[in-house]
Amino acid sequence: MRLFVGIFPSPAALADLSTVVGQLPLTRRVIPPERWHITVAFLGEVSDDDETAARRALDEVSVPVGEVCLRGGGRFGSVLWTGISGDVAGLSRLNRTLRRELRAHRLHPDDKRFRPHLTIARAGDELSTVDMELLKAYEGPSWPVTELVLVRSELGPHPGYHRLGAWPVP
Repeated sequence: MRLFVGIFPSPAALADLSTVVGQLPLTRRVIPPERWHITVAFLGEVSDDDETAARRALDEVSVPVGEVCLRGGGRFGSVLWTGISGDVAGLSRLNRTLRRELRAHRLHPDDKRFRPHLTIARAGDELSTVDMELLKAYEGPSWPVTELVLVRSELGPHPGYHRLGAWPVP
């Protein structure tokens, strides 16, 4: 199974961003809003035992994070994203602590530099400069980070996310 730990935006934040994304001329590979999230740690393909270890690691994580909001945006290649503002320092502490706990439980989260963002679509190369400016100017409503979610993701023609559990963020 393929796992990650993420933060899902509030319903108000999702609705607000959905309105802006709906104005963009995206025709392919738009990620459904119910799957929009901020990845805090990516574990990739793991065993059932590794899922249990991830749950134990999450039990040990207690890092307060204040409010955040979706803001700005851009492209990583063809990946269209929106950035995060607010308590980014808290998100970074949470990322470091979670990765340390995952490693302490013999798991191997990816070691990419943490750049908090939310992927909107995998077709950002379709957008004109004018459309990109609309995304760059975006600022959504803030929301409190209240939980970390362990998610199993399925790839393929019918991708999906399955929430396996949630842990409170103080």
